[in-house]
Amino acid sequence: MKLLFHVQHLLGIGHVRRAAVITRALVEAGFAVTVAQGGFAVPGTDWGGAEVVPLPPVRSADTGFRTLLDAEDRPIDTGWKKRRAAELLALHARVRPDILLIETFPFGRRAFAFELVPLLEIARRAVPRPLIASSVRDILVDKNDPAKVEGMADTARALFDLVLVHGDPAVIPFEASFPPAPRIADLIRYTGYVGARPTREAPPGDGVDEIVVSVGGGAVGAELLRAALGARAISAQRDARWRLLAGPDLPAGTMAELAAVAPNGVVVEPARPDFPSLLARCRLSISQAGYNTVMDVMRAGCRAVFVPFAAEGETEQTRRAELLAARGHCLVVPEQGLTSERLARAVDDAVAAPPPPRATLALDGAQAAARLLRDAAAGKRSAA
Repeated sequence: MKLLFHVQHLLGIGHVRRAAVITRALVEAGFAVTVAQGGFAVPGTDWGGAEVVPLPPVRSADTGFRTLLDAEDRPIDTGWKKRRAAELLALHARVRPDILLIETFPFGRRAFAFELVPLLEIARRAVPRPLIASSVRDILVDKNDPAKVEGMADTARALFDLVLVHGDPAVIPFEASFPPAPRIADLIRYTGYVGARPTREAPPGDGVDEIVVSVGGGAVGAELLRAALGARAISAQRDARWRLLAGPDLPAGTMAELAAVAPNGVVVEPARPDFPSLLARCRLSISQAGYNTVMDVMRAGCRAVFVPFAAEGETEQTRRAELLAARGHCLVVPEQGLTSERLARAVDDAVAAPPPPRATLALDGAQAAARLLRDAAAGKRSAA
């Protein structure tokens, strides 16, 4: 069964990481997957042997997502949009998928309606018509315009057959961050959470009883790394080795700046593919609260301090972190007003607290998504 998966990230690497986990599960389930990769390549991403077709890449100029830049750092224009839409439609015509899977849209990525709406409309007219599904995380960023939110539900109703929500309604229902969800309840299928299974074991000693500080891709993590470096000097946990992991999108020169002032007992290094293994051994994790990192922390069962990314009205990470804090899984330090002193206090409190409860989150959401898509496509064929 052929599946075309449209994936577009603009800032950070969380969307790509989650999409790659889902893609690997799809390949393992026997799907022939083609990934239309719309963002800049993320080194080290394991797509599980799927065909990855790069579209002309684009990224956000900043955390406001108001200006999108092409490969030459120029704002994208009408000509660029026409060329990219044509490439995507040509890819769809070549693959002729049985399933068309779109990451995030229509619940985000509205700036890409120029290519996605024509793609979806052509797919709906195809004979035989593919199953059309959206892949969306558990929590959306709050929107200030109710009309736009309602429009997302309208688009889902008009153009999609399924909405795969990568969460658990017992933890947080989709309507908690998307109020019109009841209007599309018949389309929604909860997969459980998409947690990557550890694939690499860290070398002996690495991570053992350490404070592991991570910032995902690193595009918006420099201040957390600086605060952690300062916190180590005043924390009661300064006897431990602190390992600061710099993501691939950390601004140029920041890693060198941190390494230059790091004292003995502090390691500054690039983000590692064996990160989940480090968490399984650590004394404490310090991180932001992006979907993928939280899933890694929950799978590891380690103590954690989350500093949720909250710039430009971002609410998704704060909501997720506060939910887990209420269940005893972590402590939360707000990004606004972050200081080394506040972080050090949270670190010491988290280490002194009882171990977190065993996570009850279902983390096999990628495998569940593959099963749901296969069953829905098979049912569509038998009904045709």
